[in-house]
Amino acid sequence: MKKDIHPGYHQTTATCACGKTFDVGSTKENIKVEICSACHPFFTGKQKLIDTAGRIDRFKKKYAGFDAAKLV
Repeated sequence: MKKDIHPGYHQTTATCACGKTFDVGSTKENIKVEICSACHPFFTGKQKLIDTAGRIDRFKKKYAGFDAAKLV
C-alpha cells in the first residue's frame, strides 16, 4: 500500500436521534444518525401501515361489490 493516502481509522461515538449512543470504528468522528436498531420499527416490533394517498380506501372502494365466491 502507498503511504499517507489512506484516511485514519479510529474508534468514535455514533449518536442516534433517539438519544442512544454506541461506539463504532470509522474514518469520521462523532457520527450522528437518524435511526438505529433501538428505535427502528423493524427491530422494535412497532411497525405501522402507512396509507399513502388513500390507496387502501381506493382498493376497498374499487372491489366493494366483488364476490370471490362467484369465481369458484
